[in-house]
Parts: sequence; structure tokens; C-alpha cells
Amino acid sequence: MTCRKAHAAAFNPYVVFDRDQVEITGPRQSWRSSPGYDHRFCGSCGSRVVADNGEEVELSLGSFDEPGVLDPKYECWTIRREPWLPMLDLPQFDHNPTPALDQDDPSPPPP
Repeated sequence: MTCRKAHAAAFNPYVVFDRDQVEITGPRQSWRSSPGYDHRFCGSCGSRVVADNGEEVELSLGSFDEPGVLDPKYECWTIRREPWLPMLDLPQFDHNPTPALDQDDPSPPPP
């Protein structure tokens, strides 16, 4: 429930990139919600900018200027889905996919 509480929302769509694909500039504040997972947010307005787990960074979909540019590849943490939210027609994961899915190959990892 940490992510839901951190976002104060039933879900939070975000875009996942390898750490070396993203450069964030400007001042930020940081908050560690759990071991190895840092939330970084704007020190002026408090908006979440990025989360970093050491290998990947997550950018909130709401941070992008244009809506509809990116399509979801999978849905994770479905174990916490609100019962009134419909299931997406995508690969589903109760928790985080392991290993992380490749941006170009949305197929789930082998069992």
C-alpha cells in the first residue's frame, strides 16, 4: 500500500526507463518510501517528478505535456486494484514484473 499512499490515488500510471536513458535537471527533494526506492519531487510545488530504484527510473505519466503519446505495455500491482476498476487487456502482474519488461517486448517473463 506504500505506493497508493505516496500517490494518494487508486493507481498511478508511469513510464519506466533504464536509468541511463533519463537525465533529470533542476532542484529536487527526495523521500525514500521503502529500502532502495527513492521518490524525487519538485521542491517548489511538491509534484512527483521521478522515482528511482537504482536500476530503473519511473516518470509519472501526468508529467508529460501531451496526453496519449504513450500506450501501456503491462499492468502491475493488480493485487491492489480497486474492484470497480476494469482489467486492462494487457499482461497482468500481481506485483512488479521480474525481470523488468523490455520496452519493445511487452511479453511477461518466463515462469
